[in-house]
Amino acid sequence: MNISDAARLSGLSNKMVRHYETVGLIQPPARSAAGYRQYSRRNVDELAFVAHARALGFSIAQIGDLLSLRQNPNRASRAVKVVAQQHLQELDAKMQQLEQMKTLLTGMINQCPGDDDPDCSILQQLETSDISTVNGDNRS
Repeated sequence: MNISDAARLSGLSNKMVRHYETVGLIQPPARSAAGYRQYSRRNVDELAFVAHARALGFSIAQIGDLLSLRQNPNRASRAVKVVAQQHLQELDAKMQQLEQMKTLLTGMINQCPGDDDPDCSILQQLETSDISTVNGDNRS
C-alpha cells in the first residue's frame, strides 16, 4: 500500500510518516520499481504503535526504546515498565510546573482590575518578577 493508505490506517499524516522514517524511528519501507514507498501491514502496525505512544506523550527516544523492546521476544516486561515509569515521572514534573504557572497566573489576573485604566499589574509583574524559574527556564 502507498504512504497515504498507511498514514490513514495508522492515524498519522503522510508528513509524520516520512518524519518518523527520517529520524530513524521506523525502518524505511520497501520501494516499488518506480521508487514509491510500499508499506506492508507490519509497517502500518508499527506506525499505529508510534501514533498511540505519541498520543500518550512519549518522546521519540522513548518510542524508539519501546519499539526495540516490542521487537525483542526475549525482553523482560520490567524493561518496558521502566520506560513507562520514567515517562510518568516526567509527566508528573510537567504537571507540577503547570500547576505552579496556573497559580502564578491566577494571582496576576486577580490583581489586575481589568478596567479602562491603563495600569495593569500583569504587565508590571511580567516586567519585574522572576517568573522564568517556574518552568525551569533560568535564562537571564
